[in-house]
Amino acid sequence: MNPTPSQTVGPFYGYALPFPGGGDLAAGGVTVHGYVHDGAGAPVPDALLEFWQADPAGGLRGTPGTLRRDPVNGAIIGRHGVDFTGFGRVPTDADGRWTLRTLVPGTGYISVCVFARGLLHHLYTRIYLAEHPFLDTLPPERARTLLATRERDDVYRFDIHLQGDKETIFFDFG
Repeated sequence: MNPTPSQTVGPFYGYALPFPGGGDLAAGGVTVHGYVHDGAGAPVPDALLEFWQADPAGGLRGTPGTLRRDPVNGAIIGRHGVDFTGFGRVPTDADGRWTLRTLVPGTGYISVCVFARGLLHHLYTRIYLAEHPFLDTLPPERARTLLATRERDDVYRFDIHLQGDKETIFFDFG
């Protein structure tokens, strides 16, 4: 029996998956922001990004239970903003922009999963905030697609290009 073929991802996921404060992994750390671009360089206004990362000591256990609910109707009203979770989920806005507030990961990178219309499968990549030995294993022009640009103290920019000349490196974990 042959497996069922994949279907394109989204944009239906934008309705129920994002939650208030989804990009606020921790206060008082760094801000990482950027845009998601399609193969023609146009912004993708309805992508969804998930982030996983280690804490500053390299630990992979974020604090669970940080989402607050409305006591009347049970709706999620956002994170309480105190504990580091290690996980975030952020939709892009109408201009394809996203923002994450977090701590510098002890492993050197933030893992990213990209969901966007037209994709048959989600894509995995990484954001490196500084040079890292792993980047030395890649051709320099490709390694640059994983390295965030420091704009000023504690603010970094990382654009994701789904295809084209500037295509971000995506990992095959399948």
